[in-house]
Amino acid sequence: MSHKKCPFGATATRRFGFMSSFALLLPAAGKSTRFGGPRNKVLEFLGEQRVIAHAMVPFLARADLAKVVIACADPAELSPMLPVDARIECCPGGPSRAHSVWEALRRVPTDVEWVAVHDAARPLVSPGLIDQTLKAARQYGAAVPALAVALTIKQAQGPLPAVVQRTIPRQALWAMQTPQIMRRTDLLDAFEKCPIPLDQVTDDVQLLELADRAVWLVPGEERNLKVTTAVDMVLAKYWMSKSAE
Repeated sequence: MSHKKCPFGATATRRFGFMSSFALLLPAAGKSTRFGGPRNKVLEFLGEQRVIAHAMVPFLARADLAKVVIACADPAELSPMLPVDARIECCPGGPSRAHSVWEALRRVPTDVEWVAVHDAARPLVSPGLIDQTLKAARQYGAAVPALAVALTIKQAQGPLPAVVQRTIPRQALWAMQTPQIMRRTDLLDAFEKCPIPLDQVTDDVQLLELADRAVWLVPGEERNLKVTTAVDMVLAKYWMSKSAE
């Protein structure tokens, strides 16, 4: 992979103007168990770049990005594999996703108003999706891209086999994606007041919900998939090939 700084110039400045800056938080301390560890899925190559590099590039191209903090298992191992950019910092992650986000959040400068939490294993996020999510967050306070749930969802007490308790109406269900964007101070406050153990928090804006703050959904993108299993990597390669056509 080529270690080059992302270009910034008059064009980017004109596009984003003097809008308030934001920081990107990338939790990347997971063990990639479902991917077939001990390989770290975010360090796998997708084309000529690693998965985590793909996840960062559309953000690094923005003039309003002030900081990138990556919470990972081994900062010394990861740092040499990343694009060269003065805004990038690595820090040790925690035992759960929420703990890692917390560690990264504490390293964001206090003059940065917004934070975007993005899965390091979502390598195909588009500039347009970042634009619309950030715009909605700045308008409403917090925004997340989401996709309608296509499958029928049954509620039951596992493990299976188990009796069905009810069918949940899917027209009211939405599958969350990232980036999840919110005010830095709101997320800090939500962490400090979180009423449940952090290892029970599975979604970043869930913290805001627990603090009675509104979270708005915007349309997600099917290609913005998260690499969880080896099959997801095959799908990511497919979407990349479609983009190149």
